[in-house]
Amino acid sequence: METSNEQINKSLGAIFQEYRLKNNITQEKFAEELTKSTKTISQIETGKDGTSKKTDIDFMNYLEIAPNILYKDFITNPTLKKKIEISEKISDLESSKIEALFQIVEVLKNL
Repeated sequence: METSNEQINKSLGAIFQEYRLKNNITQEKFAEELTKSTKTISQIETGKDGTSKKTDIDFMNYLEIAPNILYKDFITNPTLKKKIEISEKISDLESSKIEALFQIVEVLKNL
């Protein structure tokens, strides 16, 4: 099944809105920080307007969204889906635990 641009726009918009709200950032503040209008932010979040790659990167950096989160709903490869699932679990960890996990992964790579 082919994915449409409309489906992608709605999915990305919902993710951007979820992370903005999770970070207690208003549309007005978000728009101001990224030099966009609140109308543009609203249209992106509702999927009425798409984004450029540059805007995606700006949103990910500001809202701290891992890139794979944006596209996870469209990934069909089972191995890649599992990697995304692991990444999501890692992103919920405290930074000290992420550092410990990084060290564990380095040990596993050398086995």
